[in-house]
This record gives sequence, C-alpha cells and structure tokens, in this order.
Amino acid sequence: MSGKAFQDYYPDALSHCYGCGRLNEHGLQLRSYWDGEETVAMFYPQPYHMAIPGYVYGGLLASIIDCHGTGTAAAAAYRAEQRAMDTLPPIRFLTAALHVDYLRPTPLGVPLELRGRVKEFQGRKVIVSVSVSASGCVCVRGEVVAIQVPERWIPKEVVPKRGPRPAFERD
Repeated sequence: MSGKAFQDYYPDALSHCYGCGRLNEHGLQLRSYWDGEETVAMFYPQPYHMAIPGYVYGGLLASIIDCHGTGTAAAAAYRAEQRAMDTLPPIRFLTAALHVDYLRPTPLGVPLELRGRVKEFQGRKVIVSVSVSASGCVCVRGEVVAIQVPERWIPKEVVPKRGPRPAFERD
C-alpha cells in the first residue's frame, strides 16, 4: 500500500478518533486504502491487544472493522462525487450500526488484513462489509452501517464560508 491513506486526508480537527485518528497518539491509527473496488488496511496487533494468551481481543476487532468501514464509506462518497479527498467541506461518516461475526479465534503475532466492500450506497447512508483475515484465513466478518455527518456537526474552522444553508439543513 502506497500513497496517502484515507484517514491522512481528514482535517486536523477531525483526526482524533481512537481507531483511525492520526493525531491520537494512544489510538490504533488504522490506515485504509483503495485496492480496485475494495479497500484494504493492515493492522498489527500487539501483545496488549490480547483476549486470552495467543488471541486478539474481540472488542479491538470490532473497533478496526468500525473504523475501516467508516473510512471506506467516506472514500466511496468522495469517489461518487468525483472529488479529491482533500477538498472541503470534508466528508465524514459515523457508525449507525455495527454487526460483527466472530468466525474463529484471531491469532496474535501475525498481521491482520481488513478488506472492505461497499454493499449499498443510498444518500447519506453507506453499508460496508468488512472481513478480517490472519495468514489468509478469514477470522471475522462485519457490517457497518455508516451515516454521513451533517455539515453543521463539523467544526466551523473546517467548513468553508458560504451563503445561508437551505431550510432543510437548518437545526
């Protein structure tokens, strides 16, 4: 994976997420990229990500699925609008629902590969399916229902100045 990850394009004011925020020094700092029509991220679990000796904690697996899913949704929205990912206003998504199926224990000590695919794109809602594999074996599958963050929730220093919002966008 080369080039900038989706999360590297997030403005500083929106880069503090525990799972993928590049400015969260204590976070997981997940990085997602396009690979054709799929997205991919690699995660390297540490010994402190343990559930029981030798295996990754399930909550961590849910977290990386969550962040890869919302990052995929944002990247898909930029693609759909034919916009560069560094253009304003930023497009960000939050999780409305997360479903995770643990298929087998996920081992520590090996890199985990996340693969995402947009299942549905409808207005502000994007559904992303994500798999987590260890050594080529799928250990976890998840689905993220991601909803686009309304512009009014984005810090004002990030949103460019423009005319009044239409009535349907007002609080």
